[in-house]
Amino acid sequence: MPSDPFTPGRIVWMDGAFVPASEARVSIFDRGLLFSDAVYEGIGILDGRMVDAAVHLARLRRSLGELGIPEPMDEAGFRAALDRLIAENGVGEGFLYLHITRGVAERDYVPPGEMTPTVFAFTQAHPVPLADRPPVPVALASHPDLRWKRRDIKTSNLLGQVLAKRAAVQAGSDEALMIDEDGFVTEGGCTSFFFVQDRTIVARPVTDDILNGVTRRAMLAVAESEGYGIDRRRFTLAEAMKADEAFVTGASSYIEPVATIDGQRIGAGAPGPVTLALRREYLALVRARS
Repeated sequence: MPSDPFTPGRIVWMDGAFVPASEARVSIFDRGLLFSDAVYEGIGILDGRMVDAAVHLARLRRSLGELGIPEPMDEAGFRAALDRLIAENGVGEGFLYLHITRGVAERDYVPPGEMTPTVFAFTQAHPVPLADRPPVPVALASHPDLRWKRRDIKTSNLLGQVLAKRAAVQAGSDEALMIDEDGFVTEGGCTSFFFVQDRTIVARPVTDDILNGVTRRAMLAVAESEGYGIDRRRFTLAEAMKADEAFVTGASSYIEPVATIDGQRIGAGAPGPVTLALRREYLALVRARS
């Protein structure tokens, strides 16, 4: 992705218009800025197309509904705009970020009844394509899960993730692994986490405690079709550290093997056979249907 967000030629989608990134503006009275009263979706781009766009947009509608923010347009409208945004920026592989706030009003905890949502989106291209390269194992660092209780809603309130990921990087790791107040693993800072024991994939059940990741869902469907066992339950950090393999999933990173957690090697410390098989079959699946 560009180091300068205002790179000449970069186009963003802002309230229905395609404009240079340097010309996009959000009001200081926008509730997304003042209260994080906003939702978003991060959608992978592969071969110049959105990955599982219908599932992402369905989750977006759910998040909007949970917060009572009106839908600014239907799925067809979003698809047309986002497809054009990808084409305008010439992105072959990368990430698309879509953000919707409740809108602009005088600062008050209780929003007025009628508001026009603010909508914007931008793309980020992978500087080096990831899908056709061997995956690089990642290092995780555990961190208390400090987020609010409705983690199933994909809001822009990401300070808990920022703190966790910042601490992970300071510890020399690539990603955070968050632990709830009862000592159970929830998920990564921006990924879903799984481990493998005896060819069974252990996954935390979907509740308000975690985000129901789109890549997570597709991966588990692939795993079931390939005959792997799925054990949906809460699990501790100690259990995960004894795994044969571990991996994380994300919209633009696909399926990544985990090498270490808190400096302790997981399995062989290299991509395991289950992780590699799932990654291969997942990429084949989404390429066929995107």
